[in-house]
Amino acid sequence: MTAAPTTDTTRTSAEGVAGRLAALAQRFLGGPLPVRLRAWDGSEAGPAQAPLVVLRSRRGLRRLLWQPGELGLAEAYITGDVDVPGDVGEGLRTVWRAARERGLRPPRLSLSDRAEAAALLLRIGALGPPPQPPAGRARLGGVLHSAARDRAAISHHYDLSNAFYALLLDPSMAYSCGYWAKAPGAEPGYGLAEAQRDKLDLVCRKLGLGQEGVGREPGPAAGPRLLDVGCGWGSLTLHAAEHYGARVVAVTLSGEQAGFVRARVRERGLEDRVEVRHCHYRDLRDGGFDAAATIEMGEHVGRAEYPHFTAALHGMVRPGGRVLVQQMSRGAKAPGGGAFIETYIAPDMHMRPLGETVGLLEEAGLEVRATASLREHYVHTIAAWARTLDERWEEFTELAGAETARVWRLYLAGGGLAFAERRMGVDQILAARPLDEGEAGLGPVPHGGHDGEWP
Repeated sequence: MTAAPTTDTTRTSAEGVAGRLAALAQRFLGGPLPVRLRAWDGSEAGPAQAPLVVLRSRRGLRRLLWQPGELGLAEAYITGDVDVPGDVGEGLRTVWRAARERGLRPPRLSLSDRAEAAALLLRIGALGPPPQPPAGRARLGGVLHSAARDRAAISHHYDLSNAFYALLLDPSMAYSCGYWAKAPGAEPGYGLAEAQRDKLDLVCRKLGLGQEGVGREPGPAAGPRLLDVGCGWGSLTLHAAEHYGARVVAVTLSGEQAGFVRARVRERGLEDRVEVRHCHYRDLRDGGFDAAATIEMGEHVGRAEYPHFTAALHGMVRPGGRVLVQQMSRGAKAPGGGAFIETYIAPDMHMRPLGETVGLLEEAGLEVRATASLREHYVHTIAAWARTLDERWEEFTELAGAETARVWRLYLAGGGLAFAERRMGVDQILAARPLDEGEAGLGPVPHGGHDGEWP
């Protein structure tokens, strides 16, 4: 992380820039600053033991005042105009705690408020037009959730570069919540890679890929047929083909991912078991799969399109086939990822409460057999990614640039906190397409519990 600038003296009086800004913020926010503020002139204000926020330039202040709220603060951090030396997550946690305790909201400035702020900006030499936003903003056009716009939205996030994700993720390239069968640090050698392996095994077992009689064709083509919708970099596809003998159709809208998975399929000699398709799920015309999985892809489908998505899942598995959806969830009053996430990470994302997703799967004709929350597991997964980002910071900035690296530091810090504080969740939902007689055709199903062990 970029170090805060050093000064010979620290001015704490109200005459310094920090003191003036703190007084103005207290009036607009209805309470004192929950953080310690250091301004570009070296002055400081705010609680001495609170996380430090460094306002490095007048341009950073203009970002905050022209666009008050989450997005303005995020862009000031991304550009380096604002810094949070130390633990970014702890700084965010402090602000969220103050928001809950004092009811803080982004200020809605009246004309007189803006005039007063402008007068202060003039006095401290920070008056000026809004700065240009960072280059990493998503700029999508076209009809929401049209095939072309969906492709652009997926490309914005997942086509950053295969090299970037290879640096961040475990060797399987699983970019989703792991399943920590053991507490982090409880056993030497058990870490992110092992948690992702255990997640892939859990998914395959829930889908019945290892059960006798699943996959009915005899001879060399034997093995269960699996549809992997939104296959990412192929972690589930390759694991199911190598360890469960599955015949997999893997689908992705990302050209970078499709090329990566095809290369790994060739390297492992799995061409006869894996077919990779670079297409939209709406273009699939297959049917009769023994199982279908979609791992953290449903968030990209869209609110209006989700019933069509669940109907497609129902139609592509055979009667008695299984469907596993691993998907993030959010409260009914906050269905999206927030302004920062939707602008810089996952445009057009939509999340819903778990119960709504269960209802949509049932309306499509699927019978939901089990749900399991992995919320705490995502806290540990994101923490592992964040440690990798910090430990290899220079490599990330050299590869993707400082602004992109700072986008990801903020993204991981905020995401980990959202799961830890139960503002977001992630769940595995197992469903089945019933047989004509009403039977689900399932034997015993692992639910993913810990049998009284950790946590």
